[in-house]
Amino acid sequence: MVLKRPVVIATGLFFGPMLAWHCNAPPNPMKHLLTPLAVLLPLLLSAQSGKLPAVTVQMLDGKKVNTANWSNNGKPMIINFWATWCAPCKRELNTINEKYEAWQKETGVKLIAVSIDDARSMNRVAPYVNGQDWDYEVVLDPNGDLKRALNVNNVPHTFLVDGKGNIVYQHNNYEPGDENELYRKVKEAAAAK
Repeated sequence: MVLKRPVVIATGLFFGPMLAWHCNAPPNPMKHLLTPLAVLLPLLLSAQSGKLPAVTVQMLDGKKVNTANWSNNGKPMIINFWATWCAPCKRELNTINEKYEAWQKETGVKLIAVSIDDARSMNRVAPYVNGQDWDYEVVLDPNGDLKRALNVNNVPHTFLVDGKGNIVYQHNNYEPGDENELYRKVKEAAAAK
């Protein structure tokens, strides 16, 4: 209760002059667009950040793992949501696999591929992965708990986690060349230590 008044005062101090300026200014459609954008942009950018939630997922051998224990010794991690029925997902993971060894040597990055295949299709995950020669850790999220916790609506969806466990980048969908932007972000995260 004590904090309500300072928050209201601080909000008034911030928005009051803007509102007074806006009301007295001559009409300008661009200002009507830019003013709310300037206020909302920091909020939108902060929505991308955060920590990985603590959720239980399953390894391919059936062992349960809590995502709170995922780490990479202070180096970046890529968390990639995919499914066996998703062609763009498989293209992205196969393309990254071609460069993954070099990425690891330069940055120490680790990739965890999270399959969102449900109970009907999760029996296809291990045979597919075994045929791909991926060096990734692959986990199953058959109930969608991690997917929901990270607000993943469709796949592929890729998150980059820095060495401190902060989500610093995310990307949805895949087009050839997206892996280059991801690697640029990985190098930034690796350099930021």
